[in-house]
Amino acid sequence: MSGSEQTPEADLLAAAPDPDDGLPPAEAFALLGNETRIDILQALWRAPEQPVAFSALRKRVGMRDSAQFNYHLSKLTDHFVRSTDDGYEFQYAGEKVVRAILAGTFTDRVTLEFPVSGECFDCGAALEGRYSDERLGVRCSACETTYGRYAFPPGGLRDRTDAEVASAFDQRVRHLHCLAADGVCPECGGRMATEVTPDDEDRLDLDVRVDHTCEQCQHTISSPVGLSLLDDATVVAFHAEHGVDLTSTEHWTLGWCVTDETTSYDPDCDRISVAITLDGETLTVALDGELRVVDTERSCEGADGENHAAV
Repeated sequence: MSGSEQTPEADLLAAAPDPDDGLPPAEAFALLGNETRIDILQALWRAPEQPVAFSALRKRVGMRDSAQFNYHLSKLTDHFVRSTDDGYEFQYAGEKVVRAILAGTFTDRVTLEFPVSGECFDCGAALEGRYSDERLGVRCSACETTYGRYAFPPGGLRDRTDAEVASAFDQRVRHLHCLAADGVCPECGGRMATEVTPDDEDRLDLDVRVDHTCEQCQHTISSPVGLSLLDDATVVAFHAEHGVDLTSTEHWTLGWCVTDETTSYDPDCDRISVAITLDGETLTVALDGELRVVDTERSCEGADGENHAAV
């Protein structure tokens, strides 16, 4: 009953771009292995405007030796920063390096546990958030059933209350899956393929799961089928009619979203259906193998206990 992200290292290396297409990765990272060069990138980031003139950038770094400063700056030029007639500005790679530093991706090591809203769908105990290994997950405090665990930069914990961290995590998971479902890898921007498959190896302890896998970097996001319906217009409207704002309801509190107890899968027809029940009314959403909604049906439970199609 969970979602997860993974990037198999062997597959990642096999799918890496040919070094002949640009600077070899080892050389690119070697260029950053110097404190002055990192200071240059951070000083450029803090500058109020870009491009920044050579002298102004040197002053920001606090380095008196102009020749030495020029040497380190030249090592970054064309790969992490670019030289223009008016000074220096970022290349995309340079911005990524600084953002990774600010996010704590390479430097921070944090372990944290805190209460979150919702109850376990298995045993009814309270849920908790647990942060470790740069990943945040929601799990049951008693039986430890997990309702999703995804990458979350350590910087996202700074200056936030427990409730704000939980909300940020909820929104991040939603956006990661939206990108993946739209075929864009949230890690490298590559093409992402979607597959609905039986969870035979119990990766998520489900009967059926969704895998979004990048064809370029092999980054994979796995989740229950219901998670793909969080931004579906019909599902959002159905909840609104029953007084539930789906956009602000944390996804792990929705059983149809983080479990597959109301999900059915017919591999022969490549068809999946998810049933969502609120106040005695059920919305059944049918999807194809690429998670496109192909049909919806609403039904109400009558006095006889039978479901009747809603008018």
